[in-house]
Amino acid sequence: MKSRVLLISKILFLALNFLVMVFPLYWIVITSLKPQKDIFSFPLRYWPKELTFSNYANIFKISKFHIYMGNSLLIAVSAAVVVLIIAILSAYVMARFRFRGHKQIMLGFFLTQMLPGFVALAPLYLLMSRLDLINNRISLVLMYTVSLIPFSTILLRGFFQRIPSSLEEAAMIDGCSRLSALFRIIIPVMLPGIASTFIFAFVQNWNELFMAVMFIDTDALKTLPVAMNSFVLKYDVDWGSMSAGTVLSVIPTILLFAVAQRFIVEGLTQGAEKG
Repeated sequence: MKSRVLLISKILFLALNFLVMVFPLYWIVITSLKPQKDIFSFPLRYWPKELTFSNYANIFKISKFHIYMGNSLLIAVSAAVVVLIIAILSAYVMARFRFRGHKQIMLGFFLTQMLPGFVALAPLYLLMSRLDLINNRISLVLMYTVSLIPFSTILLRGFFQRIPSSLEEAAMIDGCSRLSALFRIIIPVMLPGIASTFIFAFVQNWNELFMAVMFIDTDALKTLPVAMNSFVLKYDVDWGSMSAGTVLSVIPTILLFAVAQRFIVEGLTQGAEKG
């Protein structure tokens, strides 16, 4: 009897937790499909009398939404790829070699995660201005890359430490260089960890707002979060357009997680194993 009560309690708790997590997404989707008159109706309608796609048509009519999404995709993927390349090399060095200042470098990587990013916006803006990179996608790629390298290095270092060094040593005995052993032997084994790191970097870049607002003023170069912010008007919020834009903005990340879910599960499993 006691075990059955405990099982029912767990099921109810999980069901409640599921509803709490899913309801905001449901509400955004439903709001994006409501006519304007139903969005502000009282009492609240949890299912509209009629569904409309006018909000989706409206975001493309009043803004260059497809251009914003293209800019975000280009910048997020470019920065994530650069982060991955640099982090793989730096994490490999930090995992396989011991040298003077090794612990201090790792401590520095950890300390950078404690600082809020917005405190560096002013000096970074001055730096980008002097480099003539304001209103340039390259500035965002550079800033996103620099901000994500420390954590990505820490993350990948843990995966490298779980792979025995005897693998690349055997490859080097067979004639491979260390770099060749890394790319031909170690990286294929680390694909789950690499996929997890890429997804983390992509999602961070895709959702970033503060730097995009600071460094980009030209409408044709704006990213998706900046475009979403423009739906907040001076005396009103266009909830229908914002909800439709939100739904469209999460589609790329959902597709990415759907494609790479096998690697993510394997990466989490490897991360839970003892070295």
